[in-house]
Amino acid sequence: MLTTRFVDGAPNWIDVGTPDIDGAVSFYGGLFGWRFQSAGPEAGGYGFFQLDGRTVAGGMQTTPEQGPPSWTVYFRSADAQATAKAAEQAHGRILVQPMDVMGQGHMAVLADQAGVPFGIWQPGQTKGVDVAGEPGSLCWVELYTPDEAAAAAFYHQVLGLETSAVPFPGGTYTCVNPSGAGEDAMFGGIVPLAVAPAETGPCWLPYFEVEDADAVVARAQELGGTVRMPATDMEGVGRMAQLADPYSARFAVIKSTPPQS
Repeated sequence: MLTTRFVDGAPNWIDVGTPDIDGAVSFYGGLFGWRFQSAGPEAGGYGFFQLDGRTVAGGMQTTPEQGPPSWTVYFRSADAQATAKAAEQAHGRILVQPMDVMGQGHMAVLADQAGVPFGIWQPGQTKGVDVAGEPGSLCWVELYTPDEAAAAAFYHQVLGLETSAVPFPGGTYTCVNPSGAGEDAMFGGIVPLAVAPAETGPCWLPYFEVEDADAVVARAQELGGTVRMPATDMEGVGRMAQLADPYSARFAVIKSTPPQS
């Protein structure tokens, strides 16, 4: 389960790049109740989505040259430079070189062996998001990839991630957890691209916890978003749906099934 007890290799930040930050603020505010707080003029338009005063994500306006509208998942690293180098050695790429972010930490944006972008956050004053796993916040991530085995090997080499096969109705699911943390620390999964909704390219897909998946799907459509996978029940997991915001940034929502006691 994703928590704010961050360890190396686990997601600790997430942000959205969008061609219209005001429109994105309106959409996600209407969907999750988020408010947007600018990080100040020196931050180049970057700001923080907050829920009850706690930061759940970041966001900024981007240009087409910076890539398509999308959510980027960041993983905790003790050394952003070393992680970037490891990604290159594992046949990935560095998209944004490691840099200091106003003393808050060091970040980089990398791409895996299949070209999927992901971020690295080396904590400084900012450890990560303030809340995870609660309604309106990040609770899970999934990697859609054309080669599960190659992806598992890449992220093990670069971030130390470990995988395990978990049975579910109709097959098995490849779960991911930080090195040595065990299955209790699972935060995501690796999914073959072949089972993804139509027109899905390789990507990291963030899941946000919600109290009512069907209501959120309906609200997303009212706000100009699109449904990529209708609300669907997964036994023992929850009710989930895949959506895109009005600018085509993809994400998912889930009403998780409470864990068995």
